[in-house]
Amino acid sequence: MVKVMATGAFDLLHLGHIYYLKEAKKLGDKLAVVVATDSTVRRLKHEPVNHEEVRLNLIKELKIVDEAYLGHEDDMYEIVKEIKPDIIALGFDQLHNEKNIKTELKKRKIKAKVVRLNEFKGGSDLEGTRKIIGKIITAYEFQKNMEKIEEK
Repeated sequence: MVKVMATGAFDLLHLGHIYYLKEAKKLGDKLAVVVATDSTVRRLKHEPVNHEEVRLNLIKELKIVDEAYLGHEDDMYEIVKEIKPDIIALGFDQLHNEKNIKTELKKRKIKAKVVRLNEFKGGSDLEGTRKIIGKIITAYEFQKNMEKIEEK
């Protein structure tokens, strides 16, 4: 039984996330997903739209996911020790440095292979959380401008 671990914020679930999880699952038999805490998302990406418990519960509902966990605050390798994956699947655009991860895993005597997955090219302009947020802001600003025009 090969266990694959995938990680992410999964703030606004989109097709890029689904692709990432499907590709990760193809690497093994069981998929364990680690959802970043709110403070981690704030530190590395942006203010989360959805609270960590909401994001974790959404991931748990996906049929492709066998196990889902909330990450740890201080040491990201603690959850790796708990899950004991055979493979750690990295998304194509995740900030993680593969070489640093491999070095840290070796130092901690964790025997997990690190695999960087390919980019999803689904043809949508909504394949990333920041893209979705940008589109929402644009739509909101457009709506506000339309309301101002109608008032005149």
